[in-house]
Amino acid sequence: MSLPGLQSLLYLLFLIPPLLFLQRNLQREIQSVFLLLTRQPEISMALFSLIFLPGVLLHESSHFIMAHLLGVPTGRFSLIPRKVANGRLQLGYVETASTDFFRDSLIGGAPLLAGGLLVAFIGVSQLELDSLWGAFMQGQAGAVRSALKSILDLPDFWLWFYLVFAISSTMLPSPSDRRAWLPLITIFTIIIAVMLLLGAGAWVLSQFGSTINTALDAVAIVVGITLMIHLLVLPPVWLVRKIISRLTGYQVV
Repeated sequence: MSLPGLQSLLYLLFLIPPLLFLQRNLQREIQSVFLLLTRQPEISMALFSLIFLPGVLLHESSHFIMAHLLGVPTGRFSLIPRKVANGRLQLGYVETASTDFFRDSLIGGAPLLAGGLLVAFIGVSQLELDSLWGAFMQGQAGAVRSALKSILDLPDFWLWFYLVFAISSTMLPSPSDRRAWLPLITIFTIIIAVMLLLGAGAWVLSQFGSTINTALDAVAIVVGITLMIHLLVLPPVWLVRKIISRLTGYQVV
C-alpha cells in the first residue's frame, strides 16, 4: 500500500477509539442535562430522541432502503425511543428478515455508508471543516483560529452544524447491525491472505491502489470531522451539566 493510504489507515486506527469514547460520553452528558432539568426519565428520553431525530431517521431509513434493494422483507419501522437490555436506549428500529450474512452485513452497514456520505458532503461542502481539520492535524494554532472564524461566519452555519452533529452521532452501527460482520470480515481476510501467499498483492495495489487510497482518505476525513464535532460539543455540554448540578444540588448517577 502506498504511503498516503497507509497514513489514512493509521489515522483511522488512531481516531476511532477516542471517537467511540467521546460519542458515549457526549450522549450520556446530554441525557444527564435533560434528566436534571426535567427530573422525569420519560420526558428526558423524549427530548434526547428529538435532538437526534434527523440522524435516527437517516439511520433507520438506510436499513429499510438497503433491505428492499436487496430483496429482504421488512417489518415494523419505528422512530419512538425505548429502553432495551442493559439499560440502553434504542432511538429507533426497523425489523428485517434474517438472510445470508452478506446481505445482513450490507443492511447493517447502510447507516454508516449513508451517514458517512452526508457527513462528508456537509462537512466539506457546506462547513469547510476539511480546512479546519488540516490546520488542526498540522498543529497550526493561527490557521485553526482563522479557519474556525471563517466557518462561524458561513451562512446557515448552525443548521448545517446541527445536522452533521445529529447524523454523525447516530451513523455508527449498533451491536445488532454488526452481528453479520464477523463472517464477512473473516472471508475477506482469508481472500487477502491467499492473494498475498500467491504473490498477487503487488498486482492488486497496481490495479486498485489509487482507489484504495481515495477510499481510505474519504473515510479518514469523515471520522476526523465526526471526532472534531464531538470535541467541540462535549465541553460546553459538560459545563452546562455541572452548572445545573451545582444549582439544583442533584447528581446523575
